[in-house]
Amino acid sequence: MLIEAFQPLDAPVPDDLTVPQFFLDPYDHPLKPPRPDDVTLFIDGPTGQRVSWAEARQRTAALANGMHLQWEIKEDEAVCIFSPNHIDYLTVVWAIHRLGGVVSSSNPTYTTDELVHQLKITKVTTVFVHPAFLKTVRDACQKLGIPDDRIALISPAPPSHSHLSVNDLIAKGSQQKQSFVERRLSPGEAKKKLAFFVLSSGTTGPPKAVAIPHYSLIVNVIQIASHDILTPGIPPENKKTTPGSVMTGVLPFFHIYGLISNVHSMIFHAVPIVVHAKFAFQEFLDSIVRHRITHLMVVPPMIVLLCKHPLVKKYDLSHVRFLNSGAAPLSPELLGPLSEVLPNAIISQGYGMTETATAVTMTPITERMCKPGSAGHLVPGVKMRIVKEDGSLAKFGERGELIVYSPSNAIGYYGNDKATKETFIDGWVRTGDEVEYTESGDLYIVDRLKDLIKVRGFQVAPAELEGHLLDHPAVADVCVVPVPDEYSGELPFAFVVLHAEAAKRVSDPKEAAALKKALEKHVSDVKIKYKWLSGGIEFTDTIPKNASGKLLRRLLKDKAKQLRKEALAEAATRAKL
Repeated sequence: MLIEAFQPLDAPVPDDLTVPQFFLDPYDHPLKPPRPDDVTLFIDGPTGQRVSWAEARQRTAALANGMHLQWEIKEDEAVCIFSPNHIDYLTVVWAIHRLGGVVSSSNPTYTTDELVHQLKITKVTTVFVHPAFLKTVRDACQKLGIPDDRIALISPAPPSHSHLSVNDLIAKGSQQKQSFVERRLSPGEAKKKLAFFVLSSGTTGPPKAVAIPHYSLIVNVIQIASHDILTPGIPPENKKTTPGSVMTGVLPFFHIYGLISNVHSMIFHAVPIVVHAKFAFQEFLDSIVRHRITHLMVVPPMIVLLCKHPLVKKYDLSHVRFLNSGAAPLSPELLGPLSEVLPNAIISQGYGMTETATAVTMTPITERMCKPGSAGHLVPGVKMRIVKEDGSLAKFGERGELIVYSPSNAIGYYGNDKATKETFIDGWVRTGDEVEYTESGDLYIVDRLKDLIKVRGFQVAPAELEGHLLDHPAVADVCVVPVPDEYSGELPFAFVVLHAEAAKRVSDPKEAAALKKALEKHVSDVKIKYKWLSGGIEFTDTIPKNASGKLLRRLLKDKAKQLRKEALAEAATRAKL
């Protein structure tokens, strides 16, 4: 059956505005609260520095002009941001958009080879980088022939650095007349005009660049706002944002969850965002108390710490009014302890993907606690089908693959027609997630049909790790599967078939341990940390496959789970001795 959201998307959505034109310029939207010039948009967590709406607008305009004067950034040119969260991160994003460019947001802990892959597939010409990660960027740019003078620093650096900084470019742009004409899009053009390349592993292989137009981000923010404001029967105490609300900004802004749900959604509601470069638990708790943060956007590993870390008892978190968990399923067992830690908070959960430009479902705003295991209800304007293995449509309570239509859906994978055709079908997105849907409107994520591992909310494609492991001279065959982990959700675990000579050596336990360490290093030397084989490695005689040669991962998942359980139990026993 075809399932539609209980609530239609009745609020207007402009299709002729770019992201900064909608969020920074005086555009009057019926759900958008008034914002005086001095309303705070960003607060730097460590220093308390504040940036107002007027300052953000001025800095964005000056930076765009400085970038155009310095590099003549052209329409549809891709610019990469390789930085942790920073108080000027969105200034850079919006300045690129003012010039008609596309933001290629990148994880700053990528290795050089991983960054080369992203810069290459998104055709980046210019990079903004935090000084701490400059070496990686310079090495990657050198491999691709990107000139050193096309690298700029998002944060001021010591005088020894010759690269221009954001502040340098803002100064340059503010001292001269505007050198470019910001284009107003034609009606409907925002649905195709690209705003972001955000990387996603899709179903297989190296990460792919999801092409997200301006309209997708804008409409998803309006979908979330409609869900929060226009739902009938919202009790006053469940109203999501009120004057005095403050949001934490610790989720990475390069990730779709942080970019849309955390940042742009809160900017739309004029809620200040406390920016932290990275998640450090004690700093996170200190910030909640020091800045009187009322709203938390988090992922399940953070919730595990909130529920179990002894530090929490030293902090009064009773002023927190709202927590949303996303990017990975939240264990139902954590809901009780979480409500004790945050006794006055609405606890919500959502589901979305990079390919859907984030939120597809959210806990109904009429509920103060998400149902255990439920990802919530469809947000306004979303439709879905649940397709069973035989191709028929599932009924209530039956399992099948979730296929989603949302006005926020991305266009496809940039420069990859084959992968696009596999996932994006006539405006619908195949999620690869196995789900159940109930008559009450709740969506339950049961399993993943596509071969992805979710580590702290980040996607890991087993095929990417398998391809790399097969390059090791000792490896004849390999299969990577997820194993459950209390903190990270899942971790990669590798079953490895060795070539005959190596297989003889590992009969000696010392040799086996040494080879496992060598294989772990083979991965960790070139892959970002969440892709490391932290779940474990097991040598095996064969990898089960079907007649066509496809890996039968499901047969190995249970075995890996048991091996991981035994290894943890053995480690716990040793720790007691």
